[in-house]
Amino acid sequence: MELSVLNINGQETGRKVTLDEKIFGIEPNDHVIYLAVKQYLGNQRQGTAKSKERSEISGSTRKLGRQKGGGGARHGDINSPLLRGGGRVFGPKPRDYRTKLNKKVKILARKSALSYKAQENAIVVVEDFTFEAPKTKEFINVAKNLKVDGKKILLLMPESNVNVCLSARNLQRAEVLEANKVNTYKILNADVLVITENSLKAIDEILNK
Repeated sequence: MELSVLNINGQETGRKVTLDEKIFGIEPNDHVIYLAVKQYLGNQRQGTAKSKERSEISGSTRKLGRQKGGGGARHGDINSPLLRGGGRVFGPKPRDYRTKLNKKVKILARKSALSYKAQENAIVVVEDFTFEAPKTKEFINVAKNLKVDGKKILLLMPESNVNVCLSARNLQRAEVLEANKVNTYKILNADVLVITENSLKAIDEILNK
């Protein structure tokens, strides 16, 4: 698949790049995508949810009524889960939601996500650029020139660029990432991928290992 390389004004530079079929042209594997997204979202969780059980509730331990003959369910003290204000049965406890995936599985998931974007024609290749100073307005103008404004944009850069990152930081529907840090969730969560030329080379090196 060939794509024209655009400049930040949205004009064709006359150069073209060929997307690697081994990365952007494979048959997507939905199951490994599910595993990768599940791992990413699980790793974002703090896992600090906690509720009190009856032994942790502050209250008297006096038995409120007799064991039998009361006409209702049996219960002991005021901390019983049967009563309002009592402890919770089988409530959440602090836990670690992180999981592990094999490297080959994560690589296949990223290839599958990129292949989906290629099938949807949701990839724009732009020549490498930078800004002299952080300006949100400049980033918005670039998005308009590339005809991707109004969409959720993921811009992949070959390396960290402070001015470009700061220019996109205030925009809710735009994100800038280094090519070697991109993951399956970020790819699928974006409406369009804007990839710089050198970022394509970085992606090829990482996913063709």
